[in-house]
Amino acid sequence: MKTDIHPEYQTATITCSCGNSWETRSTKPSMSVDVCSACHPFFTGEQRIVDTAGRVERFRRRYTRGGGSTS
Repeated sequence: MKTDIHPEYQTATITCSCGNSWETRSTKPSMSVDVCSACHPFFTGEQRIVDTAGRVERFRRRYTRGGGSTS
């Protein structure tokens, strides 16, 4: 490998929006994520919808306003 061209690999703290945090190694000292394994519905078993900017609500409005049969 060439010398002095690679970024420094250091200890990093990852912080989730739910408050969970853990340490790992990265080229950045800290990062934040929206969803982690402590709050993601797949890992928690909850049936909740992670909605960003009302996309789910917009989808539901679009497909329920027809009033006709969808089958």
